[in-house]
Amino acid sequence: MEGFTYIDIFATKGIEYLLVISFLLLFTFFWRMVSRPAKAIYEAAGSIVPAISEWFQFPEKVYYHQGHSWAIPESDNVVKVGIDDFAQKLVGKIDAIKLPQVGSEVTQGEKAWSLLAGSKTIDMLSPVDGKVLDINESLLRSPEGISKDPYGQSWLMKVQAPKISANLKNLLSGGLARKWMEGVRENLLARMNYNLGAVSQDGGVPVDGIARNLDREKWDAIVKEYFLIS
Repeated sequence: MEGFTYIDIFATKGIEYLLVISFLLLFTFFWRMVSRPAKAIYEAAGSIVPAISEWFQFPEKVYYHQGHSWAIPESDNVVKVGIDDFAQKLVGKIDAIKLPQVGSEVTQGEKAWSLLAGSKTIDMLSPVDGKVLDINESLLRSPEGISKDPYGQSWLMKVQAPKISANLKNLLSGGLARKWMEGVRENLLARMNYNLGAVSQDGGVPVDGIARNLDREKWDAIVKEYFLIS
């Protein structure tokens, strides 16, 4: 055909083109093979995160201190005080609780009571200022019961808090509390590095003493970090 020049692809750069195409096909096949484990890990992580969000009871109508104590207003400037579900799961089995005596004063953000877990003593901070009116004697007799109902029957003490309005403004509730707890969850998840075998049972329920199972040598440091104890 006039004006048309036939070029043999194999006589010019055809071999190079075929090599490039072959390489791309092999790369695609190789990438699919390699990405299968990564995809499986990603999908597994996606199923793990919702399970972790169900680990901790988190009632809405509670005021939370960032050291994982809580306060629930009652009447006449009286509040119930306790430790949240995260705290008791972090520490694990609690063998004893040392509470201040009735009539003594507690200060918001300062040491108010201690938990004894094995050979460990863990101090915790008061969520409010005021005078101790009552302590939960039944919980002192059976401290392990705190795991069953940390926001109800397992309150620690009742405090008359004359600065209740100011104290509650320094605590977290509602959406702010939820965002804070989501941050705590993410921090814990990062520490786990998605290795949940050591810290969770079947069904995603956490084992007692998450801190101990994360790192026995750094147990004290982990607990102090979350409870804001220097």
